[in-house]
Amino acid sequence: MRFINHGTMNCELLGKLCFVAALFMSPFALSAQFQLSVVDDKDNPLKDAVAALVPAQKMDYAAAPTAIMDQRQNMFVPGVLAIRVNTQVRFPNSDDVRHHVYSFSPAKKFELRLYHGMTAEPVLFDKPGTVVLGCNIHDSMVAYIYVVETEYFTVADAMGKINLEAPAGKYQLQIYHPQMSGVFPESTITLDESRSLSDSVTVNNLSAPKAAESTDEFSNLF
Repeated sequence: MRFINHGTMNCELLGKLCFVAALFMSPFALSAQFQLSVVDDKDNPLKDAVAALVPAQKMDYAAAPTAIMDQRQNMFVPGVLAIRVNTQVRFPNSDDVRHHVYSFSPAKKFELRLYHGMTAEPVLFDKPGTVVLGCNIHDSMVAYIYVVETEYFTVADAMGKINLEAPAGKYQLQIYHPQMSGVFPESTITLDESRSLSDSVTVNNLSAPKAAESTDEFSNLF
């Protein structure tokens, strides 16, 4: 006859439940909220500012997620795209005319010759930095891709507001914007899962926005 010690079973079950609960309560599972308001030197909201929280410990970004930079009505959409390093970007052409996408930026030099639809191969952005896009046929087409070394980033809305969620810990806050001349100074912030952190930054080193040309010579030929 086999005797079952129910007390031992209950202890084992309780131990397993405590272990699972400890996993969910570990610092790696806890996240913190970060709200940021980005303005210019006249206290106007800075639309399309990019904020990135870079952890102190470097991460290995081996996987290659996919992002989209579309082309519609002779414009890149979105005008500002933020991605993490080792992301593939597809460049669909939703226009009825062909485009010729290129970049001469040190972070990524590439060229997608005249095409339309989804025929262009995706481009892998494997280095951090700012990538300025253009079209060899339509000079008024300009866009920016910011490649950052973190999973925690976003682009500000029309009111210059940014909302991020990241694990508790210390980060370097990086700010980017197409009108910035030079590099915005990094700052260290500490996120705590017990409370939300709100802050604001003023970007002073802004150049005047470039006026987009209304037409491009010979653009209709392509």
